[in-house]
Amino acid sequence: MMNAGLRFCSVTVAIMMAGVVLLSADYPLAADQERRQQQVQKQEREHIYGSQLMTEQEQEEHRMRMRSAKTSEEQERIRNEHHKQMQERARKQGMSIPDETPERGMGGGMGPGGGTGSGGGGMKRGGGNR
Repeated sequence: MMNAGLRFCSVTVAIMMAGVVLLSADYPLAADQERRQQQVQKQEREHIYGSQLMTEQEQEEHRMRMRSAKTSEEQERIRNEHHKQMQERARKQGMSIPDETPERGMGGGMGPGGGTGSGGGGMKRGGGNR
């Protein structure tokens, strides 16, 4: 009888230990998932035209508007409207931001003027209209 009780306790402890090992093995996966989510959020921020001129709240509101758009046409309208607002905001602050077409977005690939040649790009102080 004592032997059966001891065996039961040993099996129970072994099962509990296996559970702890399995649960702790899941922790790095959760950390990796959180890190990936943060990277995605950072990329989203970088892809909002004029994000350098926006507060975190404005960026989140813009993302929400884009996500809630029912059609691609509505998204396009929101994107164009936002593009004009950011151009105006930059002008009022005495800055200029690249006049990328809203369809391509910031960092939309290599097109005319893309790449690493001489010619600048990026934000410039005091430039105004070109």
